[in-house]
Amino acid sequence: MPEYQSVFFDLDHTLWDYERNALESLSDLYIEFNLKKKINVSVDEFYNSFSEINHSLWDQYDAGKINRQVIRDERFQRVLGTFGVTDPRLAESLSENYLTVAPKKSNLIDGATEVLNYLSVKYKLYIITNGFQEIQYTKLQSGKINHYFDEVFISDVVGHKKPSKEIFDHVIKKHQLTKSTCIMVGDNLLTDIAGAKNAGIDSVFFNPGQIIHSTSVTYEISHLTALKNIL
Repeated sequence: MPEYQSVFFDLDHTLWDYERNALESLSDLYIEFNLKKKINVSVDEFYNSFSEINHSLWDQYDAGKINRQVIRDERFQRVLGTFGVTDPRLAESLSENYLTVAPKKSNLIDGATEVLNYLSVKYKLYIITNGFQEIQYTKLQSGKINHYFDEVFISDVVGHKKPSKEIFDHVIKKHQLTKSTCIMVGDNLLTDIAGAKNAGIDSVFFNPGQIIHSTSVTYEISHLTALKNIL
């Protein structure tokens, strides 16, 4: 087994529990904006529509088909449209409030704190994320995990996003790392794992849903604490 020295982590869906935090945030907005009356759907229907549309938009963003502003501008317009509601002002208010509320939620993926405590004693830890700059730092602080990382690298700042090899090369060059001693941990085959492969470094595919795939990965785990068996 290689002698790893540095571990790169994705943030959303890997350490910060995006789905749970989104559900809590949308539940808050559902009550605050009286959406039961305005769009006549349940909070579960509201969340399910958001989840489907949000995932689709992020997939397009990661593939370079849209920019970040499209996500911000269109996400809630499309959600409301799902229920036959056209209300640009409401959509804008929901978007602004969601971006304020959601990053302040503190739920982490099960085992995140335990494994970061374990790894931080032995390795240099870094975050590499495609998320929005002003939001990702808040998430790290809310989850009380920012102190584990030597540095946080955000695509908005670096100018390249996963799966581009350039964002990994930037981290490696800045901290004078050796590729053979680096490993990437992430939940997304198309960004985290493909990005690591493009950069020539090993990877751990975090696959809690145990989805079936044919992608070549160095390691695969379904629970974060399984990293203790690898690192």
